Amino acid sequence: MRLEIPVGGREIVLETGKLARQAGGAVTARLGDTVVLATATRSSAPRPGVDFLPLSVDIEERMSAAGKIPGGFLKREGRPSERAILTCRLIDRPLRPLFPKGYRNEIQIVGTVLGADQETPYDTVSMVGASAALALSDLPFDGPIGAVRVGRTLDGEFVLNPTYQQISEGDLDLVVAGTKEAITMVEAGANEVPEEVMVEAMILAHDAIREQCEAIEGWAAEHGKEKQEFVAAGDENPFLDELREKYLDRIKDAIVNPDRRGRGEALEELRAELVEGREEEEAGQIQTAISTLQKEAFRKLYLEDRKRTDLRALDEIRPNEAEVSIIPRVHGTGLYTRGETQVLSSLALADLGLAQRLDTIEPGTGKRYMHHYNFPPYSTGETGRVGAPRRREIGHGALAERALIPVIPSEDIFPYALRIISDVLESNGSSSMASVCGSTLALMDGGVPIKAPVAGVAMGLVKEGDDYVILSDIQGLEDHNGDMDFKVAGTRDGITALQMDMKITGVSAELLREALDQARRGRLQILDIMRDTIAEPRGEVSDYAPRVEVLKIPTDKIGLLIGPGGKTINALQDQFGVNISVEDDGTVYIAGEGPVAKEAAAAVNGMTKDVEAGEIYTGKVVKITNFGAFVELTPGRDGLVHISRLAPGKQRVERVEDVVTEGDRIKVRVLEIDKQKRISLEKLES
Repeated sequence: MRLEIPVGGREIVLETGKLARQAGGAVTARLGDTVVLATATRSSAPRPGVDFLPLSVDIEERMSAAGKIPGGFLKREGRPSERAILTCRLIDRPLRPLFPKGYRNEIQIVGTVLGADQETPYDTVSMVGASAALALSDLPFDGPIGAVRVGRTLDGEFVLNPTYQQISEGDLDLVVAGTKEAITMVEAGANEVPEEVMVEAMILAHDAIREQCEAIEGWAAEHGKEKQEFVAAGDENPFLDELREKYLDRIKDAIVNPDRRGRGEALEELRAELVEGREEEEAGQIQTAISTLQKEAFRKLYLEDRKRTDLRALDEIRPNEAEVSIIPRVHGTGLYTRGETQVLSSLALADLGLAQRLDTIEPGTGKRYMHHYNFPPYSTGETGRVGAPRRREIGHGALAERALIPVIPSEDIFPYALRIISDVLESNGSSSMASVCGSTLALMDGGVPIKAPVAGVAMGLVKEGDDYVILSDIQGLEDHNGDMDFKVAGTRDGITALQMDMKITGVSAELLREALDQARRGRLQILDIMRDTIAEPRGEVSDYAPRVEVLKIPTDKIGLLIGPGGKTINALQDQFGVNISVEDDGTVYIAGEGPVAKEAAAAVNGMTKDVEAGEIYTGKVVKITNFGAFVELTPGRDGLVHISRLAPGKQRVERVEDVVTEGDRIKVRVLEIDKQKRISLEKLES
């Protein structure tokens, strides 16, 4: 069975019934020659002992999809790539709110990338495939969803589902997912795109999403399985109504406190009072009831009283502090504190040889700017695992990286590899956006000539029917009990990154327009605070950072510089204590501490430029003959000082050894270069 859905001048082609027939639902999704097999399967019974939706999403990249063999020793796929992890998150976020409340069967969605044509990104293809697989399966699901990428040319025209090349040539890379009725997820990178342009792109995307949803709905009605009957368990807590009547106002008063610890202590005091003397089962039911009432009290406080728990105005950001140069010897540091969220960002600069190389099915082979985000358990006053980054940390790091890429200077202007580490030292909401601010401070402190400072703010939403409030700079409690986490990063001139997650079935483009406008006002306030700490990048990189010299040599001299088996370039690196990397176009990057980079650059420049008559060199005597001495001017280029030219004034010299010996360094002038490229020299007084 086949379904073709037109999108932006191309078609997404869905097929089912041929592959993976034992899966709950299986769809092959294709756009161009990028092909993803998406499957959706559930367990036969609820997972015992869980109070959340046990949904897992996995992306399986196959290097054969791009006609490649994995690098490394094992030659098979191992841990998922960063792109695969980010795609898992893209699929999970718009689907999770659409399963019935209280559903506890395990759900597994697997997307296997079978073809990667090097033109079409596979993420939106995977999202549409997963949606269609769920629609065809017997899983209860309030979908389907659609997904589309929107690019924009430099002429201002939108492009639906653009190719990699079109994305790289434009100023917008926006992924939108949603149902027929509303937008449920947004992810974007942009080059300072205005808010109004972003809203226009979302509206265009939702029009395409609506068509996808209607097409998949009709296809599933014809070919899908009968849906599993599911009735959510009723509220069987015997204490809920009684506690609501007696204690809801007290709970609401308890959560209104600017101090998070104060809120926690007040609620804990109430819990202890209510469970005192109770049996274990009754105590557990009371605890559950209080948690339910806490959310009810929160929503009444925000929607009826228009009041926040920490007493801020709805559009007010928390107190901000910004500091730089926190850690000695680090190439640049920024400490950014917003309320009870604190992030320390550290910058390391290196030569371009340390840029990250990517073993991927996508066209990109490397990146020179890397942002890594760490969220240790102590940041929330808890204990827990410390080790390899989790999916959330990878996702937040990628978001901050995306927010800053548009302002990172090009290699021509700043020939360095850059790595930022953002360590969350305290967390009470919006830590990813705090890492954007901390990283901007670190880059400026490190002397990186960024195009403009970038700041970020997380927006929230509490919504019941048509009534809603939009919140600026949400804290943890507002994220947990609210309906939206909308992260917006950008400069004074426009947006550089977006990420929106919903806990409800979606929001309108008009509501997003209002949220973006409110976010812009908050972002400008934060940029003012950062400017007061450091107004512009420092004029020089840190004394402890490597110095990088860049020069251009003729491409036919690359082999001369490298030498047989790398002998010449390795000898230069050892001699000067530098790292030298050579590009195919003849660009040479030389990195070293202090003045050695300049000295090495002079040596490279000298050995690769053409030798001309009249030039003076200080060279090494490499061979003695009875008629003169051969002097190495540059690696691989020797000239002859005839015996008659060894002494000043053409004084007669009986033996060459009377004047020079092998290994001596002498000053010589180039007299002549004959047709056979032989170089004649004369010795000068030192």
